[in-house]
Amino acid sequence: MSTEQSSATLDGITEDLTDVVLGPTGRPEREYSVPAPLESHGPARIIAMVNQKGGVGKTTSAINLAAALAEYGRRVLIVDFDPQGAASAGLGTNPHELDLTVYNVMMDRHVDIRDAIRKTEIENLDLLPANIDLSAAEVQLVTEVAREQVLASALRKVENDYDLVLIDCQPSLGLLTVNALSAAHGVIIPLICEFFALRAVALLVETIEKVQDRLNPRLVVDGVLATMYDSRTLHSREVLARLIEAFGDKVFDSVIKRTIKFADATVAAEPITRYATNHPGAESYRRLARELVARGGAP
Repeated sequence: MSTEQSSATLDGITEDLTDVVLGPTGRPEREYSVPAPLESHGPARIIAMVNQKGGVGKTTSAINLAAALAEYGRRVLIVDFDPQGAASAGLGTNPHELDLTVYNVMMDRHVDIRDAIRKTEIENLDLLPANIDLSAAEVQLVTEVAREQVLASALRKVENDYDLVLIDCQPSLGLLTVNALSAAHGVIIPLICEFFALRAVALLVETIEKVQDRLNPRLVVDGVLATMYDSRTLHSREVLARLIEAFGDKVFDSVIKRTIKFADATVAAEPITRYATNHPGAESYRRLARELVARGGAP
């Protein structure tokens, strides 16, 4: 049989190899269908967006993935778990003007989490905001009983109100991040396509494994998300190839390409799915949302 006549089977579908289009990951491009509407909502699946390196697209990915899932009828809560309050600001909330934040919910048992949650302008998308007060929690939690489980305890009160909770973690592997991993069912690791970002992943994986062993055996890595990818540079292509070599199928097919539109959307305090709804960057996050549902990472 000639090469032209040979075929490959992907997900039970036999295709002629000459028709297969390869994506940035080097794997055949797969179309992920729009998820069916949900008949009911909750309990939520909790996903932590984690990377101890800053500037890798955690907050951008949390906001835009949440907005894309909300478009598909999922009820989503973003937990801003970074004292810089970037996710809060990115959704149009001024972190410095907040009376109640995730800090109050964690440190004061008399504060109801529902009083701290704020509606956003995006239908189906709510926000549990944060500001600089959260930086004090890292020190104060040290003396708390079951200090790694404080966030999990707070989120249990609203888990039936949402289909998905996305925790936007700070760039560190401290006690706040351990709280997020202890509360989560899954982890998404956003990773910029640069060599130094790749080097830092080993320590993150080690931390995840320790949390799995000692605190949260249900925790799984949902996927590794390549961000700020530039197909024109050999460096980006090589880093992505190394990423697939290390993580295999854990690397999402959806790759987020570098574009100034993400920065523009941040300035406008809107998800790109709303700011530039037809832009390829918006479609990248919609595709990621569809892929996450198809992989079982979201309902």
